[in-house]
Amino acid sequence: MAIENFGSVEGQDVFQITLTGPDGVVMRVLTWGAVIRELIVPTVKGPQGVLLGLNSIEDYVAHSPYFGAIVGRHANRIGKAQFTLNGETYKLNANEGVNQLHGGTKGFGTRIWSIVEHTESGVTLSLVSEDGDMGYPGRLVATCTYTLLPSRTLRVELTATTDKATPVNLTTHGYFNLDGSADILSHRLMIAGDYITPTHPDLIPTGEILRVADSAYDFTSPRPIGAELINDDTLYDTNFVLRGPYGVLRQAVVLESPKNGMTMELWTTEPGVQFYAGHMIDIPVSGLDGMKYGRHAGMCLEPQRFPDSPNIAHFPSSILEPGQVSRQVSEYRFSG
Repeated sequence: MAIENFGSVEGQDVFQITLTGPDGVVMRVLTWGAVIRELIVPTVKGPQGVLLGLNSIEDYVAHSPYFGAIVGRHANRIGKAQFTLNGETYKLNANEGVNQLHGGTKGFGTRIWSIVEHTESGVTLSLVSEDGDMGYPGRLVATCTYTLLPSRTLRVELTATTDKATPVNLTTHGYFNLDGSADILSHRLMIAGDYITPTHPDLIPTGEILRVADSAYDFTSPRPIGAELINDDTLYDTNFVLRGPYGVLRQAVVLESPKNGMTMELWTTEPGVQFYAGHMIDIPVSGLDGMKYGRHAGMCLEPQRFPDSPNIAHFPSSILEPGQVSRQVSEYRFSG
């Protein structure tokens, strides 16, 4: 385990923490955004980087589309950047047209987190979001714990407490590419979800819950991500409703590379996972190992409560009350 300076943002130092797991997985984490900058997994064919990352804090601030960050206070989108809770309407900071995305212009993915504790194979970071921050009620204390476990597993535990009722939806925002190819369209994907929450053109959910059977969103059996993208008729940036009970750690996703035989399983306690196939990636600077990140260079799998859930009563609630602890756990299990 090593901690080194990675530059500064607005006069505040940013640190990089390097962790090594019991099976030789190496992870580099930044205190800026709690970003996983690099994740290198041993395979039968040698070490393999599996996440997109950048080379300097200046590149992250200027160009990162939330690469590897923990986003919040409410990940994904909130329609019209507002919600009503306990009879009071809260106006949020809008940063995607009239809507809010990933907590606003100063969401958790662009803040400097504090190091609470660390070991050779794990680190806990914390962040305090004051009452009124980006328009949200309540003073929220969030923690993120990354732990490298045996069997080439990364465990992510996100917790939060508040002194006033508030929406909370933290998630990881890594862009995965299991083989270093220019795009992920040949990766095979399985999502354990029989339904999606469709959206309006601005990606705010309509409130419907639709079956994926016989549609371009049917990943209930593994198939190539690019199979339905021939004419860009389908652009994946969609919340899938996961099978199984909310709050129980269960398999949600299997991602496979036919190029190197590597597999990643995502297990999570969350009710949904956002699948974004990276069609908007266009990074003007070099990434890790000098890679150029263009369209579909990586894909996101974001375990989450549903987008716009504070405004849609029949969606699973993301409201955290004083005295409660919001806790979500996800594991990324690698093989091959």
